[in-house]
Amino acid sequence: MAATVAVQSAMVSSWLRGRALSRGNSRLGGTDGVSFSSMAASSPGYPSCGFFPFREHASSAGAITSLHLVSSSPVSYPARRFRKGFLRATSGNDSFDASDPLVVCFGEMLIDFVPTVNGISLAEAPAFKKAPGGAPANVAVGIARLGGSSAFIGKVGEDEFGYMLANILKENNVNNKGMRFDPGARTALAFVTLRSDGEREFMFYRNPSADMLLEESELDIDIITKAKIFHYGSISLITEPCKSAHLAAAKAAKDAGVLLSYDPNLRLPLWSSAENAREGILSIWDTADVIKISEEEISFLTKGEDPYDDAVVRKLFHPNLKLLLVTEGRDGCRYYSKDFSGRVGGLQVNAVDTTGAGDAFVAGFLYHLASDLLLLKDEDRLREALKFANACGALTVTERGAIPALPSRQAVLDALLNHVA
Repeated sequence: MAATVAVQSAMVSSWLRGRALSRGNSRLGGTDGVSFSSMAASSPGYPSCGFFPFREHASSAGAITSLHLVSSSPVSYPARRFRKGFLRATSGNDSFDASDPLVVCFGEMLIDFVPTVNGISLAEAPAFKKAPGGAPANVAVGIARLGGSSAFIGKVGEDEFGYMLANILKENNVNNKGMRFDPGARTALAFVTLRSDGEREFMFYRNPSADMLLEESELDIDIITKAKIFHYGSISLITEPCKSAHLAAAKAAKDAGVLLSYDPNLRLPLWSSAENAREGILSIWDTADVIKISEEEISFLTKGEDPYDDAVVRKLFHPNLKLLLVTEGRDGCRYYSKDFSGRVGGLQVNAVDTTGAGDAFVAGFLYHLASDLLLLKDEDRLREALKFANACGALTVTERGAIPALPSRQAVLDALLNHVA
């Protein structure tokens, strides 16, 4: 599903450096008001980026105010119109078997541009691999690829990337009835720097992007209330109107007796400040039934306390929480409930790209949980589900991109069998 976008590195490197984008800095990008639109490639002299060149527009002060993707021919996207080869938001895989335990994932879906070479800055990257992503969408696809039933609710631009993402959901058997297109905003993009160890740093183009503009009136409440589990992150809390849509969707799910699953998925560059990020993430903390966090997020939320100290982790355990999961990368995960706690080791693999590893873990766990909510009270069954989830995360880091790397159920079972052997 992913394609490789050839980039003429010398021109792009010069252009990026000329705009003073710090090399490999994860805190830059996403705050410059950069927007994307397609137009005919009629003017020469702009830095070429393979199949699409960039065209920049600057204010009188010299700051970039918009960045345009220029296509080789004019394109138009009439509202709600079906275009050959793509899907409208309401025309895809919009049915599901009511007998299957459904997991509904709410939030962002976007395009990740991942360098084909690790350990270099974005400006130095010779090429990028275009891959669909966005944490909630990754989880939805991950569950479906494992054989489970999932749906995605969110908004993309009424553009080529938006239609491509809708098509990807359909091809992966994800219900996309709750997906919406925005004719006035573009699908979000994220350029992801891969360090030599496979870890990531991000530069976002989404201010505003379509995912930020989902409105409460656009929610498909019927899908939400039919779910067994409603899963979400914190990025959808950053701005209105998406924040209000998020809160309304979660309330509808809670009122219908749906289990709430929360992965904060901290992306600090998208928030106006660290304090606003901490406050926003914690603002919905006490409503979740299951929370998955990383070691780094524990340190952030506790303002620097030791994430390996069980007493510190227990501070984040609210009275109504059923399960708190802490992922530790290649070392596996820890789990905390009211009655027990422990650690489950991970699989050792050669990491190529850690993008989507946490989402694959969540998908693997929710795939089991949706079919067996009682495992929250049975430690042995919980540990088996977490072994499966750890394997999902491990397999995902062996390939580039998030959705393209998500494993099938058979691949996970084979990996676990080989690990035991």
